[in-house]
Amino acid sequence: MPQFSANLNFLFNEHPFMERFAAAAKAGFKNVEFMFPYDFDIAQVKEELEKNNLKLVLFNLPAGDWAGGDRGLAADPDRKAEFTASVGKAVEAAGILGTKKVNCLCGMVKGNYSREEVLTNIADNLAYAAREFQKAGLDLMVEPINHIDMPGFTINTTKHGMEVIELAKEPNIYLQYDIYHADKEEENHDEIIEKYLSKIGHVQVADNPGRNQPGTGSIKIKEIFETLAQKGYEGYIGMEYKPTGDTVDSLSWVGSYGYKL
Repeated sequence: MPQFSANLNFLFNEHPFMERFAAAAKAGFKNVEFMFPYDFDIAQVKEELEKNNLKLVLFNLPAGDWAGGDRGLAADPDRKAEFTASVGKAVEAAGILGTKKVNCLCGMVKGNYSREEVLTNIADNLAYAAREFQKAGLDLMVEPINHIDMPGFTINTTKHGMEVIELAKEPNIYLQYDIYHADKEEENHDEIIEKYLSKIGHVQVADNPGRNQPGTGSIKIKEIFETLAQKGYEGYIGMEYKPTGDTVDSLSWVGSYGYKL
């Protein structure tokens, strides 16, 4: 049975952010995730988690000025100092919130650098973050983002993600396998699971096209879940989709797949 997590940046948007924890718990979730705890009063986030008996299973490293177009700091050699500082912020937040996995969005590059220079810089930054995380008992995720939704993003495919993970050479770096992004890149899901399962640290799901709940698009999501289970994946599956209509109504697919929250 999959361990589901509600992504609070996508689900329960009918409520102000701090009320989404209670809404998720009421719907039956025991696990949640969201992008940036640094955007909020972390003590208040901790209070909402504890009050609603929720576990925060994942959040992201700081990604720069999101409203200004930043989508991560790891790729750009000109922002190495910012990335280094961001690692400390993530370790501190994880310690307060009890989170064991933190995701890195590698982002974009503004300067004139070769692809090799960019990948080397990403690998160096990931290795630094992984070593700092290891001291705190944390695992580092790396998430590819498709080039259609996010033009200019440096790490688009599973192959790209694994390339920098292998270059970084640290044991606590894992792939964040987002089913939607992989599908937008026309990747083969069976091949991803078969080849990289041991390095998949977190899974996220939305259907394609539309990035809505499973069952609204063409991805054979139940088959992917079954393959993950058969191959031994025991991690979380984050629901990072845009509900069509009310969030609670959008969760009907869970029961129709034979699962429970």
